[in-house]
Amino acid sequence: MHAGSVVFLSDAHLGAEAREREASREARLHSFLESLPGRASQLVIVGDLFDFWFEYRTAVPRRFFPTLAVLRRLRETGLDIQYLPGNHDFWLGSFLHETLGIRTTENPIVVEQQGRRLWVHHGDGLVGGDLGYRVLRRVIRNPVSIGLYSLLHPDLGIPFARLVSKWSRSSRTTPELRAERLWREIALPRFAQGYDAVLVGHFHHAYERREEGREFFILGDWIRHFTWVELAGGRLTMHTWPAPA
Repeated sequence: MHAGSVVFLSDAHLGAEAREREASREARLHSFLESLPGRASQLVIVGDLFDFWFEYRTAVPRRFFPTLAVLRRLRETGLDIQYLPGNHDFWLGSFLHETLGIRTTENPIVVEQQGRRLWVHHGDGLVGGDLGYRVLRRVIRNPVSIGLYSLLHPDLGIPFARLVSKWSRSSRTTPELRAERLWREIALPRFAQGYDAVLVGHFHHAYERREEGREFFILGDWIRHFTWVELAGGRLTMHTWPAPA
């Protein structure tokens, strides 16, 4: 890793299971994050770091305090952190920015560094046939919906949302990767707009494709794959943490 590297990762879904069941993979993520100061200049979290996030005016989910503390320490070293919301942690409020100094933004973002022009998105709602999800996304991200949910006490609202997230996840399995379709429907339109690389999360597969100077990455996850992508010296490379011996 180089001092000027830009690092991309997604889909840790912390909080999806009881803390004791997640302890090893949470520690693995923290060890990776703590390796970044002095070896990277920017971290881009491409959604679903948390399996659920809802931020009340005076409360945030306590389950994630250890990870938030790690992120705070990274910011104190000067590492720039940008966070794109995913389809599980989309209710990001002001806490991450105002308290931790993490830049939060709506999808997509454009990274123009090292002579490259990258288009980065969590990946949800981009494939044809997701009309129902796109409608639901508009409803649950509507300020009125957020305001109504905030009326629930945190001791009710947070456990309820985790229960719904768990039920949704248990009702389906990770779909087979349809790489050609994703290349056609996600990557090619962005290449036509002048981007030379496209990076998405969401699909929980680790995948890369290079063709005629164009690159497409699906970032994998921190549940089974423990993968991340690095931009260094103008080149994009996918890695696994820790690196194989």
